[in-house]
Amino acid sequence: MTDLLLWLHIGFAIFTLGPLTAATMSTPRFIRAGDVNVLRYLHQTTRIYAVAALGVFLFGALLGREYLGRPYLSISMTLFIVALALLALVVRDQGIALRILGREGGGTAESPKGDAKVQIGRVAALSGVITVIWLVILVMMVWGSPS
Repeated sequence: MTDLLLWLHIGFAIFTLGPLTAATMSTPRFIRAGDVNVLRYLHQTTRIYAVAALGVFLFGALLGREYLGRPYLSISMTLFIVALALLALVVRDQGIALRILGREGGGTAESPKGDAKVQIGRVAALSGVITVIWLVILVMMVWGSPS
């Protein structure tokens, strides 16, 4: 039964963190293009999958409750919480870019796109860091878990 729950956890993580990563990594491209409709979709996708990622964390914590004292699991859980905090910043920056690009004529003298470009670097950097954290957690789960 534990093996089945572990496989469900792994599948849940793949089908949650994959789309979440794709949505956050695609955001800078559509901020640059000024495509509000796609940016709105990415923002909504990020929020939905961020909540699902919290479910991955909780399911994993329940599944590994007997191993919580082991360093690989404690470090992985801490990194996951850091990734979720960074994800909250990405969601915030996506919302800011949406508000700026959604304005008709506001922003700088050039265009609203000029103000939204500030979010591009921040979202790209945070998304990259979050992706690296997911990969570190994956490595720790594979090589640190008990056989």
